[in-house]
Amino acid sequence: MTDPAMQLLRPEYLDATGLKVTNPADGSEVATIRSYNGAELTGIVDRAEAARHEWAARTAKERSDVLRAWYNLMCIEADALARLMTLESGKPLDEARGEVKYAAAFVEWFSEEARRAYGEVIPPHAAGKRIVTLRQPVGTCAAITPWNFPLAMITRKVGPALAAGCSIVVKPAALTPLSALALENLAHQAGVPQDLFRVAPAIRSSEAGDVFCTHPMVRKISFTGSTEVGKVIMAKAADQVKRLSLELGGNAPFIVFDDADLDSAVDGAMASRFRNAGQTCVCANRFLVQAGVHDAFVERLTARVAALQVGDGVENPSGMGPLISDKDANRVADLVKEAEAQGASKAGKAPAIPEQGAFHAPLVLTGVTTDMAIAHEEIFGPVAPVIRFTDESEAMRIANDTPFGLAAYVYTADFARQWRVMEGLEYGMVGVNDGLISTEVAPFGGVKESGFGREGSSHGLAEYMNIKYCLIGGLER
Repeated sequence: MTDPAMQLLRPEYLDATGLKVTNPADGSEVATIRSYNGAELTGIVDRAEAARHEWAARTAKERSDVLRAWYNLMCIEADALARLMTLESGKPLDEARGEVKYAAAFVEWFSEEARRAYGEVIPPHAAGKRIVTLRQPVGTCAAITPWNFPLAMITRKVGPALAAGCSIVVKPAALTPLSALALENLAHQAGVPQDLFRVAPAIRSSEAGDVFCTHPMVRKISFTGSTEVGKVIMAKAADQVKRLSLELGGNAPFIVFDDADLDSAVDGAMASRFRNAGQTCVCANRFLVQAGVHDAFVERLTARVAALQVGDGVENPSGMGPLISDKDANRVADLVKEAEAQGASKAGKAPAIPEQGAFHAPLVLTGVTTDMAIAHEEIFGPVAPVIRFTDESEAMRIANDTPFGLAAYVYTADFARQWRVMEGLEYGMVGVNDGLISTEVAPFGGVKESGFGREGSSHGLAEYMNIKYCLIGGLER
């Protein structure tokens, strides 16, 4: 506990025999924390269920005020939260600070949305009757979150749950539980009842998932992670017809047409592909570039990639950090080697990377074709595969030829084409002439095998509420 950021962790979070958290930049141990087994998780869910009734009975303003206090504490502790995130995930400090701000924005947004959970008065179908709808909390919820955005993936689930009047138990990623625990600590300091919102790290993730899927008091599960695991959760939760929100895998196309502003497109490509070392769900996974600007785009993108500084996230706060683990770095390297064996080529010279740590050099691959694995698998690393296309119809065919449908990007100056492509892309989110689409004010989520449900915006609050229809009769004069 020598690092000041570790002071955000309460002593009871630590356990020398528990879950070991390491820094992917150098493999050093950051902390060892308590891990919960299935029986302990069951007890946590039981207490969350008991706590939710009093919380739901509070006024919307009272819940709003508590969430606002939590947001304020996150802002006060922003630097410490960012440093803690960098220590456990390797994310450069500047990116970590940006995520803290992004994560806090969800708490702020839903503190305000708590007061706007409006019902309806519907014109009746017969005389002497009135129809109203009420929005009521779903109940006790569970969330399973990934390691790539260890704060934001939690606040955009917990924020609306608490705003709606629900309780929620979070199983964070085993690789990055420290940020989650710090977040819980600040929430409790702000006045969120301790049993209402709990963070429960678990070495055996499948055991935690089984508890959430089978406990009769868990009314809703929100999961962000792989499509494979999402399907397992969906199947196991079916027995009790639990409500689900699933944000799963992606294969985002980034389409650049001949008439695009290339400088803007390259800026968007850098933001979309290389942020967090390419480890984001909405990363541009395939660059589809029209033949007329292909070479110019590759030249400009390669120059920008070559200028990236790669290293430890603390010592290199504005550069690019490591991948989350050696295993992940090796997986990306294997994808690149396979693509090269099939005819792809590295463009330009890649930046130097440290000898120690889970690093992979950022690079651009040209000559990529649609039959290569790297064009279909979610890379989750700092590699930009470029596919050449000839016309709009070919671009749309390639872009939609995937079972996934989370995010897509298109760069074109043609207003009519913007609308055609935007409407034709089979994705839950589309960025037009912009590579950064995530914001708390808009609904985040995918279609097809990228899942369903939305996070952020008023739609995010609705995911944690049931609509109750009430018919009042006997009102004849």
